[in-house]
Order: sequence, then C-alpha cells, then structure tokens
Amino acid sequence: MENSVTTKSTANKALRINLDEKKYGTIAEIGAGQEVARQFFLAGAAAGTIAKTMSAYDMQFSDAIYGVQEGGRYVSRSRVLAMLDKEYGLVLERVGDSRSRASRFFSYATTVSAKSFNRKNECHAWCGVRVQTYPGAAPSDIIVHVRMLDTSAELQQDALGILGVNLIYGAYYHFEEPEKIVDSLTDNIAHRRIEIDSIEFSGPYFEEVDKRAINLHLIRSRKTHGIMFKPDGSVVVPAEMLYKKNVLTIRGSFKPVTKLNVDMIEQGFRSFQQLEDVSADNSIVLAEISLNDSFGHPTQVSDHDLITRIHLLNSLGYSVMVSDYTRYFTLRSYFRQFTSMQIGIVLGVVNVKQIFNEKSYVGVEGGILEGFGKLFPDNTRLFVYPELQDNGELSDITNIGIPDSLRYLYQHLLENQFVHSIETSDQNLLKIFSREILKQIPKGRGQWQDDVPEPIAASIIEKRLFGFKDLTALDTADAANDAAKSDARRSA
Repeated sequence: MENSVTTKSTANKALRINLDEKKYGTIAEIGAGQEVARQFFLAGAAAGTIAKTMSAYDMQFSDAIYGVQEGGRYVSRSRVLAMLDKEYGLVLERVGDSRSRASRFFSYATTVSAKSFNRKNECHAWCGVRVQTYPGAAPSDIIVHVRMLDTSAELQQDALGILGVNLIYGAYYHFEEPEKIVDSLTDNIAHRRIEIDSIEFSGPYFEEVDKRAINLHLIRSRKTHGIMFKPDGSVVVPAEMLYKKNVLTIRGSFKPVTKLNVDMIEQGFRSFQQLEDVSADNSIVLAEISLNDSFGHPTQVSDHDLITRIHLLNSLGYSVMVSDYTRYFTLRSYFRQFTSMQIGIVLGVVNVKQIFNEKSYVGVEGGILEGFGKLFPDNTRLFVYPELQDNGELSDITNIGIPDSLRYLYQHLLENQFVHSIETSDQNLLKIFSREILKQIPKGRGQWQDDVPEPIAASIIEKRLFGFKDLTALDTADAANDAAKSDARRSA
C-alpha cells in the first residue's frame, strides 16, 4: 500500500488521467454535488478526459433517465448499476467510433445520501466505475459502498470527490492488482472520514478475483471493521442485513464448526426469542469470527483459512461476520449503528470470566466500569452456555468464579436480567473442543466425525480441509502398490 510519502495527490491523479488522451468517459453524480467532476476540472485539461458530467436530483428526472429499480430505492447498488449501464452505453454510442481506436472508455457513477440539515439520515453512497482495461475490451466494474462519517455535508462531499478520483485512477493504473486498488481508495482521506464496507469486482478482467478475499482485505487495510456474508456466501452491506432486525451473535473460531457451536446457537436463539418483540421473522443470527485474539493481537490467519470457515458456516445456513473487534462492547456498538432493536450475545462461561477480568480493559480510560457501561446501555443481553468443570460438575451463571471485588456488579446484572442462562441439549456436547478436533483431523477418519455436523464432516473429508488425510485410502493404495511390485518380481 502506498504510504503518505509516495501517495500521489488527488490533483496529480486527476491530472495524469486528464493528460492521457486515450482515457475518455462520463461522470454522473446524484445526491452530493459534482465533487468528482470538480476534482478533474480543478486539475486542468479535463476536456481531454470528460465527455459529460451530470446530476439528476429530482426523482422524476432521475427515474426518467435511469428507470425505477426494484424497491424504488435511489441510493442503492441497483441504481448505481443502472447509471453505469446508461452512461457507459451513451459513451460508446456517441463517441465510440469517432475517437482513436486506442481509447479506453469509462463511466463513473455515484448515488449519495449526504447529511441533511433538516433530518437525521443514514449518510452513505454507492459508487462505481465501468472501465475498459484495454482498447476495445469488454468493460469491467468496480462497485463500492461507502459510509460517510464527517459531521457536515460539505466535508462528506469533499471526501467523496477524493474517493471518486482514487477509484477511477485505481481502475486504470492498478487493475492488475485489485488489493492495491483497495489500498488506494482512501489516499488523501484522513482516517475515520469514510468507511468502505463492501466492494465488488466484476467483468472479464476481474474474473479471477475472489469476492470474499477482496472484501476481507477491506478489514486488513483498515477500510472497515466488519464484513458480512449471507448464507449463500455473498457479501452484504451491514446496514441492509441488520436494518430493523434483532441481532443475536456468537463469537468463535469455528475451526471447524462443531455440534457444540450449533447447540449454543440454537439454545441461545431459543432464549433470545423469549424477549419482547423478538421472533425468527424479525431477527438475524450471526456467527462472528474476529481477526484478533482475546488480547487484541492479530491472529495472522490466512484468507484461505477464513474463507474455509465462512464456507462451512454458510453451508449450515448461517450468516457470518468477520471483524477486527476484540472486546464485546465494541462489537455491540458496531451493531447499534444499524439497529435500535434487541442485541444478544451468546457466549460460554470462559468468556464471561474474560469480561470480568480487569486486565481485559487495559487502555480503556474508565476501565471495567466504562466497558460495562458500553456493553449494557440499551437492549443488550448476554446468553451464557454452561461448561463442565475439571471435577465434572456443571458451571453456569449461578456459580461462575467472579472476583470478590466485582461480585456486586455481577449480581446487579443478574437481577436486572442483563445476563441469561441457557441450557445445553446434551451434556456430552460440553466435552467437544475444536482444538482437539483439529489435532485429530490430519490423522484421517475417526471420532471427530461424530463431534461435528454431518455436512461439515463430509466437506472436510471431500475437500481435504484442515490437513485431513484419508489414511485408509493411502493404506489401500500402498497395499495395491506392494501387490503390484510383488507380481512384477514373480513375473521376472
């Protein structure tokens, strides 16, 4: 990723494109001024690059130009795609034959809901560029969803103008390195001004781009804190998944997902639905994987490893979130940005002990009290699954070893029903540990198959996941090879 020393200024990026007579296209911006176009005009020589700029603020005008998308939403992925279809088609229709055959045409489009002075609204944008990577080539698209975090419309417009230049520039000059495109999107934009929580590469030049891996790179490059995946494996914008939904989440490594994990989710959701106005129809269950360990240190896990776990969870019908959050109160705060409804967190006894460990709040100004104030401010509850102690007895919310100095705080949470106990459907499940299963898998088929859901075991065996080796098949092959060698010797 380019650092602050080597990063080109926005003006230099725009000017480089303007001075290249082979690059030519249109810029259409709805909802937050003509900020991207303005950057190109300010840089100079824009007449050689921009065939047309436009805005269509009136809904009737916009609908007449781009049609009405499903759901009638104006700030949406479908609307920005409709804009790209229309504008790119017009570029080819009107100048495709008259300009140099070396031309590489583009269209940039964005539809925005910026901060309004008279109402409280979600500030976000869908931005996209359709570009020819080579003259005469079929075009490829890059679509991003952006959340604007500045407190004024003027600052939000400024950030979007810079982002648009970065996106067009990256599409032309970094198209062979998609991760570099991601890294460069926030060039010249200060941290915490925008968040990019979804990116999509499509078209003939980006056929090899793994959509899950490139979105995970958004977290690694500090463009966002979390990426969400639907059960079908597709990336979804958090605001769309969580809007007007009760949220139940469970954190784990899920390496691999076990019958214990599934029981925790099912039992937790059963208890969650006992809360007022919570039902299966208005709730979302998320399996969350953190890129950090319990101390906030990066786990350095590979994309392949993460994608494997995401795929296995998806195969069971679960939505998945990958984040860089360490503490539960930051996870709760993230969800609260998108929903005002109930939030539930399913966790084990060991996680409760971690929450009540004052060392977990190093760096938090108000220490553990601030942490609890942020974890339980409104409609947030913990659902605690039991565990077996070393002596074989069951440990639940009634006998957790809470430090004496915090026992009254814990009692307060219990009495006010911030902490709920959930039961296991089978105490034998409490003997299942992912780390033990991981040790068994490379040894081939065995007991571990009974500890994970049947579809998970089948996938691990079929796809040779987590180092699985079919030793039975290897033994059979070795026996066949030995028999063949023996026959050859007898024949000789």
